[in-house]
Amino acid sequence: MARQQQIADLAAKVRFLSDPATYGRGTTHVQARETHMSWVFLTDELVYKLKKPVRHAFLDFSSIGKRHFYCDEELRLNARLAAETYRRVIPLCHDASGHFALDGSGRVVDWLVEMKRLPQSDMMDERIGSGRLTTAEINNVGKTLVTFYAQRQTETAGGGAYLRHLTGEQRINRAILLRPEFAMCDIASGPLDIVDGLLQRLRPRIEARIRLGAIVEGHGDLRPEHICLCQPLQIIDCLEFNRSMRIVDPYDEINYLGLECEMLGAPWIRPLLIQALESRLPNRPDGNLLAFYGGYRALLRARLCVAHLLEAPVRHPEKWRPLAIRYIKQAERETFSLRSRSVRRLTPVCGDA
Repeated sequence: MARQQQIADLAAKVRFLSDPATYGRGTTHVQARETHMSWVFLTDELVYKLKKPVRHAFLDFSSIGKRHFYCDEELRLNARLAAETYRRVIPLCHDASGHFALDGSGRVVDWLVEMKRLPQSDMMDERIGSGRLTTAEINNVGKTLVTFYAQRQTETAGGGAYLRHLTGEQRINRAILLRPEFAMCDIASGPLDIVDGLLQRLRPRIEARIRLGAIVEGHGDLRPEHICLCQPLQIIDCLEFNRSMRIVDPYDEINYLGLECEMLGAPWIRPLLIQALESRLPNRPDGNLLAFYGGYRALLRARLCVAHLLEAPVRHPEKWRPLAIRYIKQAERETFSLRSRSVRRLTPVCGDA
């Protein structure tokens, strides 16, 4: 019963926030978009994000207090790379007459993050797709990120969280991608075996990077669709809900961004980003470790794709399995040069993962 009431309450909030009249004069339309963890409302000039009252192993938005805390965290963390975009956290209230009021009086029933709306045509993924991306712009992205990483405090004491995260997430990658209902055992088992073997073999090198101070608190979800090539450059959607997911090797995070650009048809971007990183952080990992990072991230993205098929209801069901297969094939490309090397081989059986 409580769950049904929660769903009804969320639906009422979404209806209110989807109405242009909610935002006062000057707002002519609202576009509502649902994500796995939030509802996002795009008005003429501003964007509002409402976190869903959900709880998963990796996040907890189940109470108003927790949603308020993570709205504040989203504002704080994104001030590092997108201060021009993130404006404030505002309350959603029930007024004395029992109606919703945005940033008004009455009982607070939820919280939203208010952001400036960025031009979609300047998002990095859009610019790649239209062929309107220059080397100078990528160099600016690299310079911005290198400065960001260089300013971060090293996570020598807490760096073990990074290795634990890699190990735990790869275990989940295997469990999800080998589920029989996804019918991908034949294509996923090989890349999973290689990445498992690399993780086992390269563990001492990752531990050495932790001791060197190479691990920092980064962005956590660095993808082309989160970079706006406006002036000043804005890098949005830092992962706010779980700090352990932001503890990362900058070369892992930059390599991941380059991988996503390659998936969009722009493989030339990754070498430029890594070269920029080397200018300030010269302890570049060797090719084996970068191959592991790439293979692991591609498998993680494949897993996140098929995880959408476990939702109820499933949004865009036709999209996720083909996209997951593309990422699995990318994992094969990331680790291609290492397939003939001595890595631990496993023989998984579908359904036994």
